[in-house]
Amino acid sequence: MECVNTIFSIILYILGIVLLIVLIILAIKCIGTLKKINHVVDDVSTKAGKLDGIFNIIDNTTDVISGIGDKMIDFITNMVSGIFTHKKRKRVEEEENEENGQ
Repeated sequence: MECVNTIFSIILYILGIVLLIVLIILAIKCIGTLKKINHVVDDVSTKAGKLDGIFNIIDNTTDVISGIGDKMIDFITNMVSGIFTHKKRKRVEEEENEENGQ
């Protein structure tokens, strides 16, 4: 019985050592992978920083174009409404002249 306990304890110690070695190897590989991932993330971050300037230029350009379009639409709207109000004023003045003339 004592021999079996000794053999089992030796087997458990050997398995524990093997498990510890495997875990150390896996940890080293994970550290290497994390370094590679960190490098890729830094590279993507610098490239995204370069693209921010382009996106800002595009954003400003669209704002300017939108502002110009809004001003053109306001100008056209004012012209059309001015034409209609001018005709309406002429009618009102003609009606008033007819009433005053009678």
